[in-house]
Amino acid sequence: MPFQVIEYKKTSHVMVININYPEAMKLKIDSLTNELTELNSKIAWDEEVRVIVIMGVGEKSFSMETGLNGVVSMANEDQTKQFFSIAEPIAKLDQPVIAAMDGDAIGQGLELALACDIRIAAEKARFGLPQIKSGMIPLNGGTQRLPRLVGRGKALEMILTGEMIDAQEAYRIGLVNKIVPPDKLMKETMDVAQEMASKGPIALRYAKEAIYKGMDMTLEQGLRLEADLYCLLHSTRDRTEGIEAFREKRTPRFEGK
Repeated sequence: MPFQVIEYKKTSHVMVININYPEAMKLKIDSLTNELTELNSKIAWDEEVRVIVIMGVGEKSFSMETGLNGVVSMANEDQTKQFFSIAEPIAKLDQPVIAAMDGDAIGQGLELALACDIRIAAEKARFGLPQIKSGMIPLNGGTQRLPRLVGRGKALEMILTGEMIDAQEAYRIGLVNKIVPPDKLMKETMDVAQEMASKGPIALRYAKEAIYKGMDMTLEQGLRLEADLYCLLHSTRDRTEGIEAFREKRTPRFEGK
């Protein structure tokens, strides 16, 4: 299907996704979810994509304070409730995902950023989950991903008050990984993305899997998962290439195999 609000471009091994949020706000959430899901499928079949960058258009690039319409819809004749999430297609990506936030990240826009692995923000950006002010609660993972990232106490404060925090506070609590001047956001983000993309793509995916799955396991189970994934890497050509490149003192040429 033709995308209405998403544009994407592949630069080397980095896929850059631009979401036009002003246009997105005109759509129901199922439309945007379908676009993100379809793009997820394209990326899954593209072996050249090793890192993904998500950006928005304009200073309110991740601002969805009032929320998209149609988070819950009735499906089929039996009126079964169906939930739509713009964050879930991003959270399901195997590759590392970086959110580049030029402006405010509010509501469902922040929930989308929380589904990414690394968040880089402009110094002027603000962050918040204000749904409580409208008698609602976050539904795109905010109540689950935020406390896992910043701790239960700060997450409770942000969600129960609905108040905004600035970029400095977001950096202090670990909500964002880096804050930069607005005119350097794209360069800084692409530098990080390209640096990641130069690493072994299988190792990138396995490291991400070990961290996310391991957090929901006991330490013993997590260590076993880590060991299993490490052993699997020994059977790859990338692992052999990495060793040979180290011995020959050259940059490795990883193939993702």
